[in-house]
Amino acid sequence: MAVKFRDYYEVLGVPRGAKAEDIKRAYRKLARKHHPDLKPPAERAQASEAFKQINEAYEVLSDPGKRAKYDALGEGWKSGMDFTPPPGSGDGRGRAAQWEDIEGFSDFFASIFGTEPGRSRPGGGVRFSSAGADVEAELPVTLEQLLRGGKQRITLGGGRSLDVEIPIGVRDGSALRLSGQGERGIGGGPPGDLFLRLRLLPHPRYRAAGDDLELDLPLWPWQAVLGAEVRVEIPDGTIALKVPPGTQAGQRLRLKERGLPHPDGSRGDLYAITGIVVPEKPLPAELEAYEALKRSATAPADRPAKDRS
Repeated sequence: MAVKFRDYYEVLGVPRGAKAEDIKRAYRKLARKHHPDLKPPAERAQASEAFKQINEAYEVLSDPGKRAKYDALGEGWKSGMDFTPPPGSGDGRGRAAQWEDIEGFSDFFASIFGTEPGRSRPGGGVRFSSAGADVEAELPVTLEQLLRGGKQRITLGGGRSLDVEIPIGVRDGSALRLSGQGERGIGGGPPGDLFLRLRLLPHPRYRAAGDDLELDLPLWPWQAVLGAEVRVEIPDGTIALKVPPGTQAGQRLRLKERGLPHPDGSRGDLYAITGIVVPEKPLPAELEAYEALKRSATAPADRPAKDRS
């Protein structure tokens, strides 16, 4: 009896000379894509049919004996063509076994391989079991969370909530692995993992630079020239920072071990980056002082700062 020829290589999307590992890789990818359990109800019937064909193709091409028997049919057949099994194929008694596609493999499969010893029928196809896919997502975090750690609640698919521990020592771009919180497995396989990539939210005062923190420190001209002790807010509170005389704009004043923490308890540094700010609306006394400075300055009044030539 003629049946429709099935091109198992075409079903899996691999060439006839594909290696076993390439066949397995293609099968797993397609099985996951078409598995009925992963489809909405309206698409499950169509996915189920595709899934059966994928299973059948893999049943043949993953078994060296079946693949050799299938390849012996030649390369001239195309999927959908009428195919008459060669003599001796089928159930071993000279006639082609006939199985329905609904629960088992196709008539084409039965016509070639028949009922194998210890197996009355394919029994619904290959049992496919696969671990769920890993999922990667972005988790915004604050600078305070990097400094002190703590927990953050997130919402997963299906509205399920989960408390995520932000450990001490993580940085912008670090990935947290949550075992078993990825996509669910197929056919009883274990779920995948969830990887949360941390993204540091902008802070109004501080900038992270690796293990260190930076802040802008605006100074009045007289503080920069004469030196001063200024009160500065840092993540640990308020401190008195000594500004040395002759401080220039853009200078980095280091506060040792006031930066981001490491897992061992040590910390990076904090750098106060100086800037010079002039009064927008100076008082008369201030203007007089600047005029006096101008008259007594050794630098030419028509040259930029530091240009004394």
